[in-house]
Amino acid sequence: MMFSSKSSTPVSATLISTPPKGDWPIPTKLPLVGGHEGAGKVVALGSNVKDLKIGDSVGVVWLHSACMTCEYCIQGRETVCPNQHMSGYSVDGSFQEYCVARASHVARIPDNLPLIEAAPILCAGVTVYKGLKETEVRSGQFVTIVGAGGGLGHLAVQYAKAMGMNVVAVDTGDDKRKLCVEELGADYFVDFMKDDVVATVKEVTGGGSHGVLLLSPAEKPFQQAVDYTRRWGTVACIALPAGAKGTFPVFDLVLQRLTIRGSIVGNRQDLAEALDFAARGKVRCHYKVMDLEKIPQIYEDMHAGKIAGRIILDLHNH
Repeated sequence: MMFSSKSSTPVSATLISTPPKGDWPIPTKLPLVGGHEGAGKVVALGSNVKDLKIGDSVGVVWLHSACMTCEYCIQGRETVCPNQHMSGYSVDGSFQEYCVARASHVARIPDNLPLIEAAPILCAGVTVYKGLKETEVRSGQFVTIVGAGGGLGHLAVQYAKAMGMNVVAVDTGDDKRKLCVEELGADYFVDFMKDDVVATVKEVTGGGSHGVLLLSPAEKPFQQAVDYTRRWGTVACIALPAGAKGTFPVFDLVLQRLTIRGSIVGNRQDLAEALDFAARGKVRCHYKVMDLEKIPQIYEDMHAGKIAGRIILDLHNH
């Protein structure tokens, strides 16, 4: 299937973690067209594609393809397929006017959801949505989101509130506090530069958070999370700080029945659900639109931590 990405594709953290500035221990291919989270319209179809038509709104996601026959794919766990390919990492991605994608793995974007609104949901949105599901936090319980004011975090706060969770947002600065609490509806804000994170989370949650979502690419949150997780709680790890190690007290892990698990993007059903939240107006990404030519500067700004929310590339004029 060929699709036109003339509409929009966000800058994600994909290329920033590839050579020459890469720090992930995962090989990639070069030269490469980067990018995923590309939203556009179908302009051509292969002869075997029966469930899409020209003009449909679709999205290029992180998981370009999976084998669909291994034990993981059969169970709906294609995100850990050993034979998977990743858009913008192992196959050419969406930083281009036209892009070829597997019809089996493109996102079906709801008709009432503008492409520019859908694009950030295709990876950032589904990643945090799946992560929240992995915490097993139920409506009315507490989830602590570390990195709540960032590009993924501000979406996670919205998904969590839409799912009925009580949200403890962990980040730093008055701007992030205002964003998380006043704009997005987080119930509590913990400033990791000013507050004792462990003590404060335990205090506001009445003993510890039922679930924790780690979105900050730093090692310390991984070291702290178990200390403020409630008995029988779950820590879902999403951020990928290069070289970081997570440690935990074994007695606490065993005697308190704690769970620590990794979570990466989501399967096709998770993606459909994440897009549905956005289509119903429950989740909306904060973004800024920029031109394709600005990519080098955008990545420099991303390295320097100067970007709030998401940057969406407008390919309309290319």
